[in-house]
Amino acid sequence: MSTINFTSNEITNMETRKRSAFMNSLSGFKSASLIGTIDDQNNVNLAIFSSVIHLGSNPALIGFVNRPDTVDRHTFENILETNCFTINHINKSIYKQAHQTSARYPKDISEFDATRLTPEFQNNFKAPFVKESHIKYGLEFIEKHELKINGTILVIGKVVEVILPESCLLSDGAIDIEMAETIAISGLDSYHGTKKSPDFLMQNRIKCQ
Repeated sequence: MSTINFTSNEITNMETRKRSAFMNSLSGFKSASLIGTIDDQNNVNLAIFSSVIHLGSNPALIGFVNRPDTVDRHTFENILETNCFTINHINKSIYKQAHQTSARYPKDISEFDATRLTPEFQNNFKAPFVKESHIKYGLEFIEKHELKINGTILVIGKVVEVILPESCLLSDGAIDIEMAETIAISGLDSYHGTKKSPDFLMQNRIKCQ
């Protein structure tokens, strides 16, 4: 396979949209998630994110990267208002609707309504889950950190509730996200199914014994 090299200057000088597509693809496959929020007036919001990351197990922390706060960011604003949000895995059945949440809607228009996804409220948790998502969890907002280099904001939440199919919980505590039909994203708009490598898993389990 032939190769092509790019320097930092060449990347910087790319046309804006081409550079965005290039850099969003460079980091490889990423999680595809819908973040559900609500404001103090009970207006619900839903937005797709590919920057959700695991930060720790004890305490159970998850973070995501929010774009620079230079325009209205309804998700971020709602989290600061209510101190809670949900993260919902995107599955094969809803990825087209999930992608549509990336469009810009006025604050008074709910992406749930626009995409015909269903807000679901569980156990008095204020922020909405996505009913059609198979794996979802609610978080308490803990802290935010602005990255001075580009103005993006790392938002950190503590997991306070998890909802998933019982059949997807494995005996060792891991979650079988493939069984839940969770998909991955690459670039800006490419969605992918997954397939586990049983030989790789077997070799690693043997090494850990």
